[in-house]
Amino acid sequence: MYFVIRLLASLLAMVVALHGAASAQPYAHKPIRLIIASAAGGSTDTIGRTLGDGMADALGQQVVNDNRAGAGGIVAAELTARAAPDGYTLLLTTTAGMAVSGHLYKKLPYDPLKSFAPIVLAATQAYVLVVNPAVAGSVSELLARAKAAPGKLTFGSTGVGTNSHLAGEFLKTVAGIDLLHVPYKSMSAVMVDVVSGRASMAFGSHISSASLAKSGRLRALAVTSAKRSSGAPDLPTLEEAGVRGYALENWYGLLAPAGTPVVIVRRLNAIANKTLAQPEVKERWARDGTTTMGGTPDAFGEFIKTEIVKWGKLLRQAGISADK
Repeated sequence: MYFVIRLLASLLAMVVALHGAASAQPYAHKPIRLIIASAAGGSTDTIGRTLGDGMADALGQQVVNDNRAGAGGIVAAELTARAAPDGYTLLLTTTAGMAVSGHLYKKLPYDPLKSFAPIVLAATQAYVLVVNPAVAGSVSELLARAKAAPGKLTFGSTGVGTNSHLAGEFLKTVAGIDLLHVPYKSMSAVMVDVVSGRASMAFGSHISSASLAKSGRLRALAVTSAKRSSGAPDLPTLEEAGVRGYALENWYGLLAPAGTPVVIVRRLNAIANKTLAQPEVKERWARDGTTTMGGTPDAFGEFIKTEIVKWGKLLRQAGISADK
């Protein structure tokens, strides 16, 4: 009996030692899952993959990109919030999932402020208002046509609560027009229907619309930002085109599940900032109308708080209520 007890004690000690050795392994010792709140292609995916490449190079581990589009970023955010807070599951999301969805839905499966550990604000970006060439040749012509036929023109988006949806809702409110919203699963699907004429217009990224506009299959009319975009400096802002008080941009950020060790968050922040500071990244993104950001985790956390307040006010002004 004594021998059995000694044997069991020894085995238990070995298990504890092995567990301690495993838990003490330096970060990162296995592949990292990066959940991207969009379908493949487009700005969100591009930004996520750029940050993922930077992490892979710095950490010497594979970063597996997991594209999870749907419900304005809610699908991706919920998966991340439920993941182990060990630094091996990360989220690249946008304004929609963190600052907007909480105002649109009565109950979210996560708390934008409590369920995540902010890592870095990666970038901001304006949208481009594009139309089927047969619809209009200018913003003023588009507005006149919309006023003449309320509810007849349609605008596509990547889903309820996404910025591409809210951009159209704000145009309706500010310009006093009526447009029919049609949600899609991806921006590429939206663009296909705008080109074919099944949808009248959309608010897309430079990445999703530039080549189509250059070829003449789409017509780009304006950008949504307060200032002209580096990706399309010849395009006016909607404000310049006569839509007074219109300004909207999307932002992209990297987060981890709440409870992720601070040392891991800080390391990922340092890697992300180094990636964002690379001249080739800044130049490439600028051509796509994307502004690189960066900063500390704390600064990003405060930014999210202010964005939640700002979007709540904008949604109320636009008359967009919960679960609409």
